[in-house]
Amino acid sequence: MRRYIRALMLCTVFAVFSGVYVYSKLFYSDLSLGGNGPRGFIPPRVPGIRRGAVDKTGPQSPHWYNRYIMRQRGQVEAGGGSVQPEAPMHLAVVACGERLEETLTMIKSAVLFSIKHLQLHIFAEDQLHTSFMEALQSWPGFIRSRFNYTVYSISFPSENAAEWKKLFKPCASQRLFLPLILKDIDSVVYVDSDILFLQPVDRLWAFLTRFNSSQLAAMAPEHEEPRIAWYNRFARHPYYGKTGINSGVMLMNMTRMRSMFFKNDMTSVGLRWEELLMPLLQKYKLNITWGDQDLLNIIFHHNPECLLEFPCMWNYRPDHCIYGSNCASAEEDGINILHGNRGVYHDHKQPAFRAVYEAIRKYPFGADPLTSLLDPLEEQLLTTTHTYCGKSHPLLTKRLAHSLANINRKSSAGR
Repeated sequence: MRRYIRALMLCTVFAVFSGVYVYSKLFYSDLSLGGNGPRGFIPPRVPGIRRGAVDKTGPQSPHWYNRYIMRQRGQVEAGGGSVQPEAPMHLAVVACGERLEETLTMIKSAVLFSIKHLQLHIFAEDQLHTSFMEALQSWPGFIRSRFNYTVYSISFPSENAAEWKKLFKPCASQRLFLPLILKDIDSVVYVDSDILFLQPVDRLWAFLTRFNSSQLAAMAPEHEEPRIAWYNRFARHPYYGKTGINSGVMLMNMTRMRSMFFKNDMTSVGLRWEELLMPLLQKYKLNITWGDQDLLNIIFHHNPECLLEFPCMWNYRPDHCIYGSNCASAEEDGINILHGNRGVYHDHKQPAFRAVYEAIRKYPFGADPLTSLLDPLEEQLLTTTHTYCGKSHPLLTKRLAHSLANINRKSSAGR
């Protein structure tokens, strides 16, 4: 009898230890898979680029793709925390023709000074896609960690694509279709490629919190001085306010834009954004000079309650100084965004504007911003005082100096 009891006890002990061993193997196997059993590999986000970062209609570069895969593997090895990131700010730009370098300089200014994370939406002709990706991926890691980006092909409604693409400058009217393309994005800052941020994008993004219940977009006036304004003297179509609006910097609540029924002069009933654009173009295409900007002026002429005006310091153009200073907000607080329209970054007509552009374009990431950017810029601006815009050069560096003061701190923290 004792012999049977000993055998039973040995079997029981063996079974217990076997069970513990099997359970431990299953437990650690489950941990390695994330705690929910087997699943497929989901690649992590990579600083400077997001999954699906190239519109599938665009060209693919095997060389870039291999670098992307290698960077993903490095990210897997490094691991990461589980803290949910703060929602990014969305910045959109359209680049066609010879706008690659200009657009990259705009992005550089946005990334250098911004505080929150940026999500860039770059709409470009297919032949520019690889150049954009290779340029942005070549930037230092502490800079790439501040933004993600997606490159999209230019796309218009198929039945009228050619007409939209040739309206005003090549591809400029793409901005009108952002609410219809970026369907999952609530709000976005759209800027022309010839924009330079001298203050963080965050300051402009904050205007979203100032929208009342009816406002869905924000832009600056085309002019502050009616005597030299264009729309009130020459426009052959309706326009917003006294002097019209300039669409080079446009803050959009696209959720509201998609749901709004807009008043118009074509029908007594309101039309949604996608229903409004083509009939508006057909009615006014012989009377508009500035393309999509004129269409926006017509829309907000009939729907002024939908627009928030921000001061000209957020869209400072040669028009604000070419005949003498006429932007009161910039005279008081300096310039937050510089808009180099009329091609002034690339000719010698407005050397003060070109000096700012060249200073930012040539600034080496990680270099001391005061000695490598601000000091040389101020020295160069002193050579431009023979022009009215050059005489206003303190306005060009007042806010920029504040922004540059934060770069060293951000660079040190990000390395």
